[in-house]
Amino acid sequence: MRPKAICTIGYEGGTVDAFISALKDAGVELVLDIRAAPVSRKKGFSKNQLAAHLSEAGIGYRHLRGLGTPKRGRDAARAGDVESFERIFLAHMDEPEALLDLGEAIALAKAEPVCLLCLERDPGHCHRLIVGNRMVKETGQKLRHLFVEAGAAHPY
Repeated sequence: MRPKAICTIGYEGGTVDAFISALKDAGVELVLDIRAAPVSRKKGFSKNQLAAHLSEAGIGYRHLRGLGTPKRGRDAARAGDVESFERIFLAHMDEPEALLDLGEAIALAKAEPVCLLCLERDPGHCHRLIVGNRMVKETGQKLRHLFVEAGAAHPY
């Protein structure tokens, strides 16, 4: 029996404890970090620290760099140029590394409860919505957005 939903979460504005609590409340077993550069100025959210915190909580961690936004796309997003960001990211999703990591993410989501991770709190302003929608198109699962502050899920 496959997991019911593919979750997404952004850690912006949250603490590691609240982040892990939201994941545990949702039954997530594996975090798929889809940041191109898995580093953070926010304590505890850089790749190695985050993987260690998740491991202590019994949650797995996998970095899928190919599903991250290329620098040009991140620059466009920071500048508020949504159209350029989407164009750049959608083109990136057809590149070999992205397709390979998307295939891995889909296989993992079929096997266990996963959650796509990025910084942005609002999934509507984050590339994880595009990745999640591609995944659910292949798996037939639903997309569930988690929020750090209360661990609540909100439909979008």
